[in-house]
Amino acid sequence: MDAPQAPGPGPGPEPKPDAAVVRDALGVGIAVGLSGFAFGVTSAGAGLSVLQTCALSLLVFTGASQFALVGALAAGGNPFTAAAGAFFLGVRNAFYGLRLSQLLRLPGPVRPLAAQWVIDETTAVALAQPTRRAARIGFTVTGLSLYVLWNLTTLAGAVGAEALGDTGAWGLDAAGPAVFLALLAPMLRTATERMAAGLAVVLGLGFLPLLPAGVPVLVAALAAPAVLWLEGRRKSAARTTAARKAAALKTTARRKGSDR
Repeated sequence: MDAPQAPGPGPGPEPKPDAAVVRDALGVGIAVGLSGFAFGVTSAGAGLSVLQTCALSLLVFTGASQFALVGALAAGGNPFTAAAGAFFLGVRNAFYGLRLSQLLRLPGPVRPLAAQWVIDETTAVALAQPTRRAARIGFTVTGLSLYVLWNLTTLAGAVGAEALGDTGAWGLDAAGPAVFLALLAPMLRTATERMAAGLAVVLGLGFLPLLPAGVPVLVAALAAPAVLWLEGRRKSAARTTAARKAAALKTTARRKGSDR
């Protein structure tokens, strides 16, 4: 999988207008932020109070982990097991943070605050920008709009859950994964990226009934290094074959020359 190139000075990609970056970031923030309503409803249906539900969105603020936690609780799982599964899902944000720290180069005092916004959506928007300035704007606008709207819609969903009746019948717990897939699909541009994504799906679904909640996601993450290793082997074999063909051609040319 080709690593995203960090924006930097010099004759690289052309700058993107700030207005365009803000527009794209707001589009993501608003679209994903509205799915906080689904989390609020699902959380209330799992037995959490409005205060507990809102605290999760304010403090945890990572949709996949939040949905995993309330989903496990709704299924009658142990709270500690549910929290562990949510933690495992959130581990990926630490890797996002490593990448974004190099890309954004934020001042030291700002980093602890920015860490709260290191999630799938802000990472996707930031990495899609051609320059560091655009990446900073995209990260900030996406994080701010998504954080505010996610928490507001979480509150609305938790308060309005009673009016919806049986929350499980609405299938709102699928909103979070659906939004994530919608963000991911356009980023799979190469065959290697699509292969890694496909293998991750197979691993995740295959281990889903065998491992605790959250662990299959970590297993699925092994798809990326596995595909990169196979791709490296393929390229190495291709280079070896090309070198052998070149050597054979040189040998043939020498023999023809000596025959003359």
